[in-house]
Amino acid sequence: MEVISFVALAAGLIIGLGAVGACIGIGIMGSKYLESAARQPELMGELQTKMFLLAGLIDAAFIIGTGIALWFATANPFLAQIANLPK
Repeated sequence: MEVISFVALAAGLIIGLGAVGACIGIGIMGSKYLESAARQPELMGELQTKMFLLAGLIDAAFIIGTGIALWFATANPFLAQIANLPK
């Protein structure tokens, strides 16, 4: 049953790397927003709208990756292939 251990490892990597990427992306985007708002305060409202839209898209990509990882962890499609192998 090495497949179960490999799927658990892959699910952990998908969730972990997705979380790290989302955190880094939102952190960089937030710092650039503050930097640009400090340079041109009159554009603050327009920039804030774009920033929150992009934050939602970044989080959506992470949530989709988490959903796929949890799907593989709970309803593993690879286990059906193991059951059909000759013994």
